[in-house]
Amino acid sequence: MDSYDDTGTREARPATGPGPRTGVGIASLSLPYQVVAAVALAGAGVFALVHLAMVFLHVAPSNTLTKQHGAVVDDWIYPEFEQNWKLFAPNPLQQNNAVQVRAEVAAADGSRRTTGWIDLTAQDTEAVRGSLLPSHTEQNELRRAWDFYLNTHTEDHRAQGLRGRLSESYVRRIVMLRLDEQRLDGAVKRIQLRTTVRAVPAPSWSTEKTSTDPVHREYPWWKVTAADLPGGAKDVRTEAAR
Repeated sequence: MDSYDDTGTREARPATGPGPRTGVGIASLSLPYQVVAAVALAGAGVFALVHLAMVFLHVAPSNTLTKQHGAVVDDWIYPEFEQNWKLFAPNPLQQNNAVQVRAEVAAADGSRRTTGWIDLTAQDTEAVRGSLLPSHTEQNELRRAWDFYLNTHTEDHRAQGLRGRLSESYVRRIVMLRLDEQRLDGAVKRIQLRTTVRAVPAPSWSTEKTSTDPVHREYPWWKVTAADLPGGAKDVRTEAAR
């Protein structure tokens, strides 16, 4: 039924029936299309998660999953999704490395003795363990000095240029600072370093068999000079200036 306003003009009544949809995105679609869109999005999400997992396993270091399902990962990756980079560089440590020293000590009566092996790395580990604010020296001084030495020497212990000789001096001074705290009851005449390497044991749920027996490598004896002693570098410079 039409209605009239105060002036007697007839007003048109709005037509009845379903109006346009006011939703946004999928909600604006009819129910069948909403179902199709939801299934498509779910499928795309599953594909993305599977792809990310496969790429992660492909670039990750060797582990139990890649050993058991390496063929499946390779079939997924190659050739379309091949990666020529590694996620972890360098790989997580799989060995525990320790630097140890023993010294030839001259007593006051002129006799000489050789100490047992002193684990310098264990000293650093003990100082760091339980400390809320471990020092940079305790964490890195010895470790980086030894890496410096290894990277500047050949397999037969020959120094490579000036950096190799500098690394030797640096390591000797660090070692002598540590031995100065040991109270060895005599003057240190020579020192010898060695490394002890132990593989990190496999986790209990892994079927991998790993030997944790220590592997030792001994280095040549070094004669201790005045420059290697605590404060020795200053003494040597003083003597040279005279």
